[in-house]
Amino acid sequence: MARPDIIQYAWVVPRLEDAILHWHRTLGVGPFLINRDIRIGQQRYRGAPSATRFSTAVAQSGGAQIELVEQIDDGPSAYRDTVPAGTSGFHHVAFIADDYDVALAHQLGTGAVVASDGLFGDMRFAYVDTGQAGPMIEILEDKPGIRAFFGAIRKAAEQWDGSPATLMRELG
Repeated sequence: MARPDIIQYAWVVPRLEDAILHWHRTLGVGPFLINRDIRIGQQRYRGAPSATRFSTAVAQSGGAQIELVEQIDDGPSAYRDTVPAGTSGFHHVAFIADDYDVALAHQLGTGAVVASDGLFGDMRFAYVDTGQAGPMIEILEDKPGIRAFFGAIRKAAEQWDGSPATLMRELG
């Protein structure tokens, strides 16, 4: 497998709005596009059916995305595997895989396991737990929808005037 380009760095946070304000205040990052109570198709946690409820906020900073994840239920999840409820912590890096099956097989061949997987629309994803001190790895299947979403995040950052009034944009 060719070396993937990491495109996203993600943190689990107790409250999206507080984390967004922190990233903007300390580093000027924004605007954040917010997806509330995301629905995942065929969601699994550690191989069993799951229904983890979470929201995300994503912004572009230079060549990388900053993703903030707020779990909004109390169930076990890939997020709670590494970041206890009520705390903040680095969770994963993400890349888009040209060949999802090959990328996933490569990770599993290193001894990693799938912590959580499912579908965002028609795009497969997996959080891979490497069992090491580092973050989980999120593998995203290369689909037009994810490319369009990530393009919109990049475009929002390029066009943003830096105003706190437009720092948070809710997506439907």
